[in-house]
Amino acid sequence: MSSSVFFVSSNENKFKEARAILSEFEIPLQFFKYKLQEMQANSLEEVAQYKAKQAFSLCSRPVLIEDDGLFVQSLKGFPGPYSSFALDTIGNKGILRLLTKQRRAVFRSIIAYCEEENDVLLFDATVRGKISTKTCGNKWGFDPIFIPEGQTMTYSQLKNKKNLISHRYLALKKFANWYLRKKKSSGL
Repeated sequence: MSSSVFFVSSNENKFKEARAILSEFEIPLQFFKYKLQEMQANSLEEVAQYKAKQAFSLCSRPVLIEDDGLFVQSLKGFPGPYSSFALDTIGNKGILRLLTKQRRAVFRSIIAYCEEENDVLLFDATVRGKISTKTCGNKWGFDPIFIPEGQTMTYSQLKNKKNLISHRYLALKKFANWYLRKKKSSGL
């Protein structure tokens, strides 16, 4: 098992978050900036597996990708696996315009790790919460409108505290625990 893991994405913000989180586990992460093909599918798992295989074929080294989705209950799970498309087309303001009183949502993250062709491992996590009534803060993605359960502020407003409670953190923590166990059992 190589000691270098490449985070493949065109989203530098996602990489910075992943690097900060994995540094807590002393797992170095390198950035391989590349816009992977965004497959449209009905599940995050399908999208993540597809992207991980694509990423591995590009670098032939251990790769990590992250795919996530915001699932709004009153919108029957929309945007879900289509979150990237929804963000690019209607944005946070469009999501806010679609909502009335019921604002419950979950934010899911899937971390996909691939170190051999067609061998992808998935690590997932979900954070329950709600959608704010207005955009709060100026971070990227849906961070300005998602308020995690037990909090009164959006991910954007939580700043660095987000990395301790987010869906991405929880999924990366599962990956890190698995990766460190594997590394230890391999004697690396």
